[in-house]
Amino acid sequence: MNAKTLKIKAKKRIQRKRRIRAKISGTAALPRVSVFRSNRYLSAQAINDETATTLAAIHSKASGLKANREDAAKLAEQFAATLKGAGINEIVFDRNGYQYHGVIAAFGEALRANEIKF
Repeated sequence: MNAKTLKIKAKKRIQRKRRIRAKISGTAALPRVSVFRSNRYLSAQAINDETATTLAAIHSKASGLKANREDAAKLAEQFAATLKGAGINEIVFDRNGYQYHGVIAAFGEALRANEIKF
């Protein structure tokens, strides 16, 4: 892909992200879990939008994991344990403009498998 195509793809993702964020918001009782995917790594954070604070966060680089489906499931398992430790059992899932398939879907399904409801 050329540079112009990549700029258009990035612009479209930002538009989708803004459209999604206009509809969802996180609270202390029901935080928003935002997932970011790069070509190498995956990160997620639970956010309370009322006070603009991060309640829990995880990054695959710190865990020695990459941005593939198997490692996304492992990362989600670790993140679910972190969320449960913070007393969070239910979330609002923010896919951050990415399609819900592949790595993002693997992360979401692993959260559900570890009893985090969304």
